[in-house]
Amino acid sequence: MKRILILLALVCTISGCKNKGTFSVEGIIKGKSEKSIFINRLEVNTPVFIDSAKINKKGKFRFKIKASEPDFYQIGFSTADFITILAEPGEKIKLTFESKNLFEKYSIAGSIGSEQIQKLDMDLADTKRKLDSLSAAYSKASLEPGFDVKGPLLEADYNKLVKDQRRKNIEFIIKNTNSMASIKALYQRINPEAYVLYETRDLQYLKIVSDSLTRRYPRSKNVQALAADFKKEMNQMYLNQIGRVTQNLPEMELNPDLKDVTGKRISLSSLKGKYVLVTFWSFLSKDCVAENIQFKEYYKLYNKKGFEIYQINLDENETSWKAAVNFDELPWISTREDDPLQPKYAKLFNVKNLPTNFLFDKNGKVIVADLHGKYLQIKLEQLFK
Repeated sequence: MKRILILLALVCTISGCKNKGTFSVEGIIKGKSEKSIFINRLEVNTPVFIDSAKINKKGKFRFKIKASEPDFYQIGFSTADFITILAEPGEKIKLTFESKNLFEKYSIAGSIGSEQIQKLDMDLADTKRKLDSLSAAYSKASLEPGFDVKGPLLEADYNKLVKDQRRKNIEFIIKNTNSMASIKALYQRINPEAYVLYETRDLQYLKIVSDSLTRRYPRSKNVQALAADFKKEMNQMYLNQIGRVTQNLPEMELNPDLKDVTGKRISLSSLKGKYVLVTFWSFLSKDCVAENIQFKEYYKLYNKKGFEIYQINLDENETSWKAAVNFDELPWISTREDDPLQPKYAKLFNVKNLPTNFLFDKNGKVIVADLHGKYLQIKLEQLFK
């Protein structure tokens, strides 16, 4: 028994015997007269009040918060005077504030995630100050002689700062894909209209972080929101690509006109007045077959309300395709590319994977691309309920 107690004491010494169901925050505030301070939890950018604490005569306060996984919190006096931390269960966080505004000068210990958040905030604040200074210099120079020379130089300096900030955030994300602090790095803004990560190719970092954090924290509301945002951004990018491809083409080019299982040729334009899901598939794909089962449910619910499915098959064997349609009792319009080896419409729609789908409105215009599962279900509910 004594040996067990000694071993337990040794384990506690090594691990710190952290309480995995809570974290604590101890702080000291210098030069402030406030009597209390609050802590909010951020749920997808919405502050939710958790607790408040009294500040004693020595400027000290303490929180003990229940938590099951890492999360973002705000600690402060108002919506204009607070700091953001990234706390996780078991941490004992220590804060020291040394300025009138909490954000301007504070130190933090005991929380790696919170230290990362502070660094991201401070780096961006420094960049913003430099950008503001350049903007002021640009405005002044525009009123003085020699602006035709000085102006472009100031613009180049401004753009370099923006690019340097983007590079810093990307480097941070690559080094910290398993940290929720990377969510902060993804969504920082230079100003209300401009994100630090502003290029289309930066979506790859959104995906990297989303995939990594979804595996680690699948129940986190912030991680779920990140995954949903990635899906939305990819859909929008896909729509933009379709728009660019088709903007100079005749309208009929986005009008599949193919034979169904009976040999009857059916065009997409003949379905105007209905919401139509154009979906590309193969009976050799397990994902496509599984999705057809879901489609049956949606079709049963919404077909009589003005919903149709126009399915385009890409299998080489026509007989096997017809057999699959009949065997699975697919109730919608089932068509097949005239030449699956040179699929005209799959190329036009830039289909890269199966299944892929496009939802058309009643006027024959694409309104959303590549929605699957619950996301497609939600969209259909919005349209018909």
